[in-house]
Amino acid sequence: MNAPSIWPRRGLYLLTPDDPDTDRFLARVLPVLADGPVLLQYRNKAATTADRRRQVEALLPACRALGLPLLVNDDWRLAADTGADGAHLGQDDGSLAEARRALGPAALLGASCYDQLDLAERAAAAGASYVAFGAFFPSGTKPLARRADPRLLAESASLGLPRVAIGGITPDNAPTLVAAGADLLAVIGGVFEAPDPTAAVRAYRRAFDPLPNE
Repeated sequence: MNAPSIWPRRGLYLLTPDDPDTDRFLARVLPVLADGPVLLQYRNKAATTADRRRQVEALLPACRALGLPLLVNDDWRLAADTGADGAHLGQDDGSLAEARRALGPAALLGASCYDQLDLAERAAAAGASYVAFGAFFPSGTKPLARRADPRLLAESASLGLPRVAIGGITPDNAPTLVAAGADLLAVIGGVFEAPDPTAAVRAYRRAFDPLPNE
């Protein structure tokens, strides 16, 4: 496993949608990959265990061709078994330190830190490649998610890791999180529920464009 670096990349961190139909899932995801996400997370809560493996294996060639790192949500063992570039773990998805030892130093390992700086500090110490905070806005994917304060993005800068913002992010509110310090914007519904997912990807990318006076 030799994952491309996500630092100092900045931009859209695209998460895949819940869809139990593998053909439809791939038809939704593959066409938008060339339009500029800098990181892809495989996340499909509606798929079976067997389908999850098949879908990761189907995504990998496209991601490799684009130089796009592919991470697996919640399951570092599936990432290891399929040769994905790493994994993203929540608070209840096992030990970050164990995942780091198993995946090796080159793997990308993300950690959900919700609304807590101390979780980010512990994740950094355990070998996380980036820390993720949120939800910053009401989220259709996780309507009961805890709400995070954008000040966390600045307060965690001293960790020296990329900072991911997640939760209810739209092209309209994305620039406020980038200005607050987000290096990556994690999005699911804002792309895959948009009338034109490709146009949505490009709209999120524009949140990282320099201001006219910069």
